[in-house]
Amino acid sequence: MYKELSELKDKRILVVGLGKTGVSLCHFLTQHGAQVTVTDHKSKPELSAQLEPLEGMPIKFELGSHSPKTFLQQDLVILSPGVSPILKIFEYARSQGIKITGEFEFAQGFIKEPMVGVTGTNGKTTVARLAESMLKESGISCWVGGSNERPLTDYLRSGEKAQVVIVEVSAFMLEHTETFNPSNIVFTNLAENHLDRYRSMEEYINAKRRVFRNTNQMTTSILNADDNAVVELARDPAVQRGKIFYFSRKQALEPQIMNIGGAVNIGDEVRVRTGPEVEVFSVKSIKMRGKHSVENVMAALLVSREHGATKEAIQKTIDAFDGLPHRIEYVRKVRGAVFYNDSKATNVHAVLRSLDTFDENVILIMGGKDTNLNYEPLRNMIKRKVKTLILVGEAKERINRELGDFSETFLIGTFEEAVLIAFHKTRIGDIVLLSPGCSSHDMFDSYEERGDYFKQIIKKFQ
Repeated sequence: MYKELSELKDKRILVVGLGKTGVSLCHFLTQHGAQVTVTDHKSKPELSAQLEPLEGMPIKFELGSHSPKTFLQQDLVILSPGVSPILKIFEYARSQGIKITGEFEFAQGFIKEPMVGVTGTNGKTTVARLAESMLKESGISCWVGGSNERPLTDYLRSGEKAQVVIVEVSAFMLEHTETFNPSNIVFTNLAENHLDRYRSMEEYINAKRRVFRNTNQMTTSILNADDNAVVELARDPAVQRGKIFYFSRKQALEPQIMNIGGAVNIGDEVRVRTGPEVEVFSVKSIKMRGKHSVENVMAALLVSREHGATKEAIQKTIDAFDGLPHRIEYVRKVRGAVFYNDSKATNVHAVLRSLDTFDENVILIMGGKDTNLNYEPLRNMIKRKVKTLILVGEAKERINRELGDFSETFLIGTFEEAVLIAFHKTRIGDIVLLSPGCSSHDMFDSYEERGDYFKQIIKKFQ
């Protein structure tokens, strides 16, 4: 059941969290006549950059703390994705009958256009941007947003009417979903992540599972057949109500997948069946690095084909798309050593995929904010491929305990010093790889800022 914008007039709404999403919500809500209050645990000086675009707007601010009284005066409380939903003040407000939801669940209820929900631990942005390129090249308009992109509220504010709305859906965004019912669900992979927010891997998986909450006969789910955790989720009866396309890099699965529909990578080809005929696409000229890049191509190909992308447009995108910044991004070659920026690798699964791209002689820079992940799965890859491990940031001591015995290892005080030491350790043919396996939020505001700083440092090398 879609919501109407007229419902917002004079409604008392509390926005919790004044990041990028909170600012967008404030603009949207005031535009449609809601009575808006904003609360954030940060102080006014800390939020000066976020407050600037809201200056002069009819908004009440409660900064530096959260007041229970303010919560009880609201018709609706909307949480930004970065705000944990299990704070005691939220439990209290719910017990008093106050409705609490998340920005994503709130915004999607106003959208009538076909939606694609792309979720998974890694690869969401690449799949979304590949699918966007395939569709636009076919003359089909689409809007892309969600986690690490634009808040979904930005789409509502834009007044745009795209033919397809593609949303990257993080676990944080799924926590509040009740009515989200996309035309397509893309599930890229599932691995340990965000254990600073979730008390267990099971809790994280349960948040991800909510993407399937409202599947029906009209839903097409596009799932990674090579990821056991994703396959397990697909066995849930809730998923089975709709159509499923699998994608795989395992040639042995070709007969099974071609029978039910999906995509399989065989050598330099991807074989695809979404209708009666099997189609073949070439991945020989793919520019993105990493074996997992073909998985991202297959996922995007299947969803874009579902929405009418042409075979010619899909092939053109596969050949031309050269990846996104901060994802195994080539930076430059200095004195025979090649530098790669993989700052987006904020979990162990992403580091494994990054290391799998290279053969040996890797100088690996890891570390950042400790999110309680288990680094032991990296041991064999570190032994085989990493000649020097350079650790920095809040998590460096714990990573050292779990991985430090498997290569020459240095624990460094500053990020700049870590990059400089990596440079001094290089020999001709070495790979210097920033693939942190951690959030950036101990030293940087974002993984983008971290990756950009890495590139700035390297550009100065002679």
